[in-house]
Amino acid sequence: MTGPNPDTAPFPPTDIQAFLRCCEGSWMSLRSRFDLAAGAEASPTPGADAATEAGVPDEAWHQSERGELEMRHLPGASDDDPGALVSQPAGAGATTLRFLGDGRFESSGAAGGTWKLWPDGSLELSVEAEGRRIRERIWFTKPNLRLRSTVEHVNDGGAGRASFSSEIRRVSRPAGS
Repeated sequence: MTGPNPDTAPFPPTDIQAFLRCCEGSWMSLRSRFDLAAGAEASPTPGADAATEAGVPDEAWHQSERGELEMRHLPGASDDDPGALVSQPAGAGATTLRFLGDGRFESSGAAGGTWKLWPDGSLELSVEAEGRRIRERIWFTKPNLRLRSTVEHVNDGGAGRASFSSEIRRVSRPAGS
């Protein structure tokens, strides 16, 4: 599975079906996660490293990880049915996101939410559950390079978490290369 053919697929995607088709493939991912609450617990002191002073190791508030991700697009039953994405990180179970024509999505692995495809070709997913709101923005800078940012807002006004991912589609080399 190599995803859309960059020579024939419209880019950037202009509708939700095209966006979901563009997601299909094998992806290498580098994700940086930030726990903003851990960083907020330490109040800065002039001339001192606040996190270290509070006993929080410098790296406790962030981490980076590499991963592999398989994405499969399941076409909808009709033109107004966007279909679904099946996402399977290496070594983990699959999650299916079913996109509905009314701007909602349902998830097999967690709470559903809403989606919006912006005029710039980016997709925003929003989920509200358990006293928090999560917004994820996914966009393509090239057909084989996808970026994602996720921000968690805690309803009580406290700091949440954030992440940023860059994902590169694995493509097959032409025979004889």
